[in-house]
Amino acid sequence: MPDSSDPGPAIRHVPAAARRADTAQSAGMVRYEGISGRTAGSERIWLGENHVAPHVRSADHHHGESESAIYVVAGHPVFVYAEGGVERRIEAGPGDYVFVPPYLPHREENPGTEEAFVILARSTQESIVVNLDGLDGPVTPPAPAATSGSATPGSATSGSATSGSAPPGSAPPGSAPSGDAWHGTEQGTGAP
Repeated sequence: MPDSSDPGPAIRHVPAAARRADTAQSAGMVRYEGISGRTAGSERIWLGENHVAPHVRSADHHHGESESAIYVVAGHPVFVYAEGGVERRIEAGPGDYVFVPPYLPHREENPGTEEAFVILARSTQESIVVNLDGLDGPVTPPAPAATSGSATPGSATSGSATSGSAPPGSAPPGSAPSGDAWHGTEQGTGAP
């Protein structure tokens, strides 16, 4: 949290060494918090980074009410989600942008030989992560009066410290077909 003796609105600097890994995590990736309420006093935005090692895939998850914007710095991450019971794959590379809507179950995969490194921006200043057992289950947003903050099984976690290393059992994504950069393809067929 910013120093309470701060005189008010000011530009905040968060050095690389001050980024935080004690944020919500999914198996198979490491998220770092750069700009947030805890690090810079932000109220409506979260900015950080995500690293996925080669031949690793993350756990299936969603980010609750947060919209997520992603900028690929290095590597060739693959973003996987289900649409109408069909697994879709978005293949990205350096310089690409990816948007993930609120409550959309997805996972990140890195079939490549170099680490995938992306910058993340979220529309909430907390890093909401809800880890799931699969991509195909329906996700129902909470009623308007509900709040996210407590972590119960299947509920949003934010700011909880979990292991940032890939778990033993993280499986490589396998040999998936190439996809159209914006619309994905049906897994195994290459058809849109």
